[in-house]
Amino acid sequence: MSSVPHNVIKHKVGLLNLAAELGNVSRACKVMGFSRDTFYRYQSAMAAGGVDALIDANRKKPNLRNRVEEATETAVKAFALEQPAFGQVRVSNELRKRGIFVSASGVRSVWLRHDLESFKKRLAALERHVAQTGDVLTEAQVAALERKQDDDVAHGEIETAHPGYLGSQDTLYVGTIKGVGRIYQQTFVDTYSKWATAKLYTTKTPITAADLLNDRVLPFFEEQGMGLIRVLTDRGTEYCGRPEQHDYQLYLALNDIEHTRTKANHPQTNGICERFHKTILNEFYQVAFRRKIYCTIDEIQTGLDEWLVYYNNERTHQGKMCCGRTPMQTLLDGRKEWHDKITTLNS
Repeated sequence: MSSVPHNVIKHKVGLLNLAAELGNVSRACKVMGFSRDTFYRYQSAMAAGGVDALIDANRKKPNLRNRVEEATETAVKAFALEQPAFGQVRVSNELRKRGIFVSASGVRSVWLRHDLESFKKRLAALERHVAQTGDVLTEAQVAALERKQDDDVAHGEIETAHPGYLGSQDTLYVGTIKGVGRIYQQTFVDTYSKWATAKLYTTKTPITAADLLNDRVLPFFEEQGMGLIRVLTDRGTEYCGRPEQHDYQLYLALNDIEHTRTKANHPQTNGICERFHKTILNEFYQVAFRRKIYCTIDEIQTGLDEWLVYYNNERTHQGKMCCGRTPMQTLLDGRKEWHDKITTLNS
């Protein structure tokens, strides 16, 4: 009795016990919400096989009569490797052209039984199959695998010609401090030199996004005799909105800065900022918060500024343009490209 799942049979045993206690089958069925036919079916099963007989057969094993034929199941599995990018409806249609009739839901049922229900799982199965058999991939299979690799990395290499050509801006949630609340970091990284600056705020709004550019970024480039041509952001509300009513959009327009947004649902397109956030978390925040208890946002900002001086002026960078130089040295060396471009435009 202990091996029988109680939640499966309790309503059945309860019906039989209630009928015995009341001495009235009709009344027991009315109270429990069952028909008399159901009561007598339960009673016969109990008399024939005891409590175990009350468990429905379909609770123990699937009804194999409803499954597709073995040949059809094999064809669906093979097609999942042949065309892993196809969805269940298209698979059903394509197999129909080959004389194999299976519904879209039938295709998905086969996929579920063989752990193939997602595109990534079908790709993984294809990779395992190729590794085991050494089969040559078709063009469709190669395209599917390339699509998987493309989803795992940034979409296209960022085009950057000189310092100030393209800046990457993003928001990082730092954490919550008692008495202060949530703390957000506005981050800016020059995509050419990897020079970076950041400022902390207690809110994430268009005003704070614009303030970083106004307080830190544009004054710095002005000191270097350069400007900022374009900025890349994600599609967060602090960066995107109706141009005539959005503070960040208005600021960019007033300063003649072009605005590029990342591809929808692909935050890796802004990978330079994402990579910098990983660096600052590992090298500054995780270390600083273990060494000191911060009580105000200004204290954190002071420590952050000190680390940014080290990052920009002392820490070597292995970026494509840096090649082991510091971000600041890379920016200074790149000023010639900026001035050459301005000279060409003015001539």
